[in-house]
Amino acid sequence: MTKAQPELQLVVSEIAEEMRRRPDRGEVATYIPELARADPQSFGLVVIDADGHVAADGDSETPFSIQSISKVFTLTLALGKVGDRLWRRVGREPSGTAFNSIVQREREQGIPRNPFINAGAIAVTDVILSGHQPREALGEILRFLQFVGQDTSITIDEAVAASEQRTGFRNRALANYMKSFGVLENPVDFTLGVYFHHCAIAMSCRQLATAGRFLAHLGRNPDTGLSVVQPERARRINALMLTCGHYDGSGEFAYRVGLPGKSGVGGGILAIAPGKASIAVWSPGLDPSGNSHLGRIALELLAKRLGWSIFGA
Repeated sequence: MTKAQPELQLVVSEIAEEMRRRPDRGEVATYIPELARADPQSFGLVVIDADGHVAADGDSETPFSIQSISKVFTLTLALGKVGDRLWRRVGREPSGTAFNSIVQREREQGIPRNPFINAGAIAVTDVILSGHQPREALGEILRFLQFVGQDTSITIDEAVAASEQRTGFRNRALANYMKSFGVLENPVDFTLGVYFHHCAIAMSCRQLATAGRFLAHLGRNPDTGLSVVQPERARRINALMLTCGHYDGSGEFAYRVGLPGKSGVGGGILAIAPGKASIAVWSPGLDPSGNSHLGRIALELLAKRLGWSIFGA
């Protein structure tokens, strides 16, 4: 990969400078104590276009906890493992509720609405775990991210994982509730251990944008030509990112940005401009839905200035 064309780099740098000056930065997540240590002044943005040109600005090389962004990659692995049988255990509809809500579980017989809310991602993790020991399943997830991110230095932030395990009472409730309906096959502690650890994977904006490139190019890495998933599956993952990738703020993100995306409470967002670019932004301050406040604003500006919304310029 090489430096981006001057026009793209100029847009990225202008947006990064605008974000640095903004006083409204959202609120850093505190319910996972380790995430509360993040600096709300941090901001990074990376765009990798179809030719592999990289436009970057801000804290683009600083690793951060990707949290729920990992769910894009666990969904990809689970679909590769069981295909459409996955949809017997998790739905494909927006939830309209908070990412850690329990209210729909009883009404819907324990089946989570989609793979990107916590309950859905726990069910997806359980699919990957089946037939493996937790360490083996976690190793598979980490190796996949290292493969698509083209960087073997990508690792798990053990302090964040430990912090999640100490405070993950709501996730334990969700998992036990799903277990009571037969949605989970493995011991709850095993599934949650893998889940907490893959959410604690740390990546920089550059690594994350690299990892998402196969979703921007019909399932194929344009640098190597290697197929990660079939084009139809890449399209469907993007569709779920558009409709469900930002919890109960997914409609607002689609309305304002117009790109498939997945956020995490660590302040990162992976966004996909199909056929054009993979984008990663990081700003730790969150909006009330748990999405990066400045990250969403930056992506809205980027999509508008470059005419990248999938709904037209």
